[in-house]
Amino acid sequence: MGDWRPQVAASILTADFGHLDRVVRKLEKAGVDRIHLDVMDGHFVPNITFGPDVAAAFRRLTTLPLDVHLMISEPARYVHRFLAAEPETITFHIEADASDERIAETLRAIRDGGAGAGLAISPATPVQAAAPFLDWLDVIMIMTVEPGFGGQRFMTDVAPKLADAVALFAAHGTVGAVHVDGGISRDTAAVAGAWGAEVCVVGSALFQRGRDTADEVHLVRERIWEGRRSGPSTAGPR
Repeated sequence: MGDWRPQVAASILTADFGHLDRVVRKLEKAGVDRIHLDVMDGHFVPNITFGPDVAAAFRRLTTLPLDVHLMISEPARYVHRFLAAEPETITFHIEADASDERIAETLRAIRDGGAGAGLAISPATPVQAAAPFLDWLDVIMIMTVEPGFGGQRFMTDVAPKLADAVALFAAHGTVGAVHVDGGISRDTAAVAGAWGAEVCVVGSALFQRGRDTADEVHLVRERIWEGRRSGPSTAGPR
């Protein structure tokens, strides 16, 4: 596996929004690799979080890469505003737009704005739905919970879709990253790693009372490695 290193992206969905500066310092000290920003509009998903101004605030607070995850309707209307936060990636849901042409245009707009372009795949959507867009894709994000709320239980039966995403990039000859989002913790990271996840989005597990955030980051990363070494036949929740 060479120099490959599993990455932990910290979702701030369940963090204390009254003290974002403290949250960011805590996550930096804990050794996370990226900050994951879940943007929800109350329409595509039944929850509302924040918009581009908060994304820009995170950019001012940290030099860590920002991954913007748009769980919104009509993402094409808003990507330019999130690009102002200079994110590493912007990912939107393939289910948010029924038009292949519009999806391709949005991916190109993200790339033209200097960010990596990604598609998120909800549990009921086959990975093959992303195949027409591989020329413009840098990220495929597999959702292992239904999008919309933090703290949900990891869907083990969805995890094999991670391997499908890896295979899709490989068959196309495209260099892309496979992210997994939903229910990732020390108990489920090995499964995600076994099926090929490269970036694991970890949310509520990093903000539990009585647990050290740095320890959690270390354990998640260690268990991604364990899963990658053992493969899907032996990895499973602890």
